Amino acid sequence: MKLTPELETQFNDQITMEFEASLVYRQLAVEADVQDLVGMAAWLRHQADEEIVHANKFIDHVTDRDGHPHIGAIAAPEVPESPTAVQIFQAALSHEQKVSESIRNLYRACESAGDLDARPLLNWFLDEQIEEEATVSEIVGRLGRVGDDGAGLLRLDDELGARPVETTENDA
Repeated sequence: MKLTPELETQFNDQITMEFEASLVYRQLAVEADVQDLVGMAAWLRHQADEEIVHANKFIDHVTDRDGHPHIGAIAAPEVPESPTAVQIFQAALSHEQKVSESIRNLYRACESAGDLDARPLLNWFLDEQIEEEATVSEIVGRLGRVGDDGAGLLRLDDELGARPVETTENDA
């Protein structure tokens, strides 16, 4: 089933949102790196790469449905100046919540249009966003508990840096 022009526009908006999310994570990684939190920076860079995989999933969906994927304008990421580790992850959580709402709105639009073919993709993304928000929320909570304890912060930094490296290519 070919996408309606309205839905194609909304899918393209989501593609842009996923690339925006990647840039937000990249900038947050820079902020962590500046503070010598190399594990957190690596974790955030991995998240940036994962957002590109998400964009690729939407691009493939639009292409497979005879649409024309389009990446819109993306503003420079807005992150706090010289943020603390907890502020870095609070910014990440805030952006994940924005992405989640955008996906829910896309799902609602597809449901309203009777577009059943988008359901598998959007159901996957709804599940993914629950996981993304929960993970970042847990990190925010743990950083809140660590507070100013340098040893605790470095321990969490090491833990986040141990995340396995994956590719930005669409593997699912």
